Amino acid sequence: MKFVTTIFARSLRIAIAACALLGAASLGFAQNTQTNKPVTLPEVVVKGAAEAFTVPSPATAREQSRQTPGGVSVIEAKEYERGRVSNLKDMLDYAPGVFIQPRWGAEDSRLSIRGSGIQRAFHGKGLKLMQDGIPVNLAEGSFDFQSIEPLATSYTEVFRGANALRYGGTTLGGAINMVSRTGYDAAPFQARAEYGSFGHTRAQASSGGVVGKYDYYASLSHYSADGYRDHTQVAAHRAYANLGWRFRDDAETRLHFTHAISDSELPGALTLSEFLTDPKQAKSVSQNQRRDVVLSRLASRTVIGDDRSRLELSAWWSHKDLDHPLSSTYIDQRSDDFGAELRWRGEGELFGHRNAFTLGFNPVYGANDTAEFANSSGAKGAQSRDAVQSAWNLDLYAENQFYITPQLALVAGAQASRAVRKLEDRLPGTQSNEQSFFEIIPKAGLRYDHTDKVQFYGNVSRSFEPPTFGELYQSGIAKYLDAQTGTTVELGTRGESGRFTWDLSWYHSWLRNELLTVDPTLATASTVNAGETTHQGVELSGSVRLVDGVFATDANPRNGDHLALRLNYLWSHFRFGDDPNYADKPLPGLPEHYLRAELLYEHACGFYAGPNIEAVPDAYSADFADTLHTRSYAVLGFKTGYRGKCWSAFIEARNLTDEKYIATTTLTRTGGAGSAVFYPGDGRAVYGGIEARW
Repeated sequence: MKFVTTIFARSLRIAIAACALLGAASLGFAQNTQTNKPVTLPEVVVKGAAEAFTVPSPATAREQSRQTPGGVSVIEAKEYERGRVSNLKDMLDYAPGVFIQPRWGAEDSRLSIRGSGIQRAFHGKGLKLMQDGIPVNLAEGSFDFQSIEPLATSYTEVFRGANALRYGGTTLGGAINMVSRTGYDAAPFQARAEYGSFGHTRAQASSGGVVGKYDYYASLSHYSADGYRDHTQVAAHRAYANLGWRFRDDAETRLHFTHAISDSELPGALTLSEFLTDPKQAKSVSQNQRRDVVLSRLASRTVIGDDRSRLELSAWWSHKDLDHPLSSTYIDQRSDDFGAELRWRGEGELFGHRNAFTLGFNPVYGANDTAEFANSSGAKGAQSRDAVQSAWNLDLYAENQFYITPQLALVAGAQASRAVRKLEDRLPGTQSNEQSFFEIIPKAGLRYDHTDKVQFYGNVSRSFEPPTFGELYQSGIAKYLDAQTGTTVELGTRGESGRFTWDLSWYHSWLRNELLTVDPTLATASTVNAGETTHQGVELSGSVRLVDGVFATDANPRNGDHLALRLNYLWSHFRFGDDPNYADKPLPGLPEHYLRAELLYEHACGFYAGPNIEAVPDAYSADFADTLHTRSYAVLGFKTGYRGKCWSAFIEARNLTDEKYIATTTLTRTGGAGSAVFYPGDGRAVYGGIEARW
């Protein structure tokens, strides 16, 4: 703490001195102008900032989120650009309801909302990941993190649970939509560079602007790191661009292009003894385990109309090349996914009351060629599989929002979802299968606007999640599984009052056929449909401005300062129900209590500084039998910097006490001392960066 206090004090003195100099310069200018003759200035007309039709501004997104009777939040890029920005954890650390932990400090992470994809520690499932309202998920449900460039993102929308119906979401977790910058909100030229511990190197440059009826944005970026652990080198290169054309006063088309190359070494999980002895060691060097991905994506989005009647049409194609040596298997996969969406929203009156109706249709198709070989020290050995896998999804959804009074809205919706999964293995003696799934998913809720800034809400909904290819084909066996379904009740409130802002939700989900690796009678780990399980929890995010005028006493708020506390807390209570093997035991993989908090001093001149903490106060299970556990931990950090109109800079220290902790786990059925399931978090690290905009 003495180290943190010293940094804070010195940074504060420098910042106050800098602000004083700026203030003195401004005062001197004002005094000089008083001795001159009055100058008549030309008339200045201030207009609202223009924004793209196809990509709403953060303010518009926040207003739209307030129309949802459930957990929805908007995270602006300026909230996380004050520190290191290299992965989704950096972006979503303070997003309500989101648990995210990288497996080894890089891009691939465990991402979960309300226990979605609870047993998946590698590339995600259980929620819909989107970019500009267009899915990043493959048609079969899983998704990769590598295509997302955080520094090209303007803001991120998080729709928890069935609140993702707006985007056709069906899963327990909901949806995360990362919205890109456009020519309307991007700087003509921008560049950022970061450097830090474990070989962290980050560079990004972008340009955006508006030319007549057209606007454009383009970003190029590089990220590389050696990693805290052995065998964790990563290198990623991303190119992203979008081009908008406003072909009518009320209509716009936007094209999106993404190309990403990501090469990652995989260190493997450790046993508890190995973690305690040396958390930096790798288990996978001899097999040269890695995950190398090349992703290309084209998408278009057209919006016609206004707030009274609005038609949206989207289409996309993505291609992925995957080279993936694992402990004993080498996966070589090529996939193509296609999708479209037609959505209409109309607003008017029904029985003399305000009413808004949304109707959408979303067909998606994906296919891949998957070849598997024996892994011979990172090279392909004998081939064991040659398969074609295809998936269809057809989602038709509708939602109606009826205002019983100007403050009370009744929201009801439903979605009909059909999914088909087909696996055809072309090698002699191998297995194939085909399954189809169908579900009607209703939702109903109430939203009450107590004031313009305070809301209360409640809803009840269903969720539906078919199995992915990886669950339908395991250890050379084609499996037949049911889709995971659930019913969720949610109550909550959000708003701001005086010094306080808050976003608070409580939920309880009753699940059937949850997709888990729980059957102790199977010789090898394999996903099955568990019996009844329950997920309940609390999602709390908020801030409080503790002190105004800490050092600055000027009555003008543009010269003021304040000290604020913000936090993100998750209570996740997930348990088995009437299960013959694990009755009433906790579901493993996620901590029951998780806290992120930050105490930040901010001055109006742009300076900021303060400590932060990440804490898991109780150990949690890493196996379904509840015999193998992690360790509790608290990790302390500190950041300071300056953000101005034309340039910004930061210094951020993480894990100041060099805490040895388990960031996340993979899962096993019945754990023992030799179970390798633990992924250590990074040790002490310091990062710095600078950004220029002109």
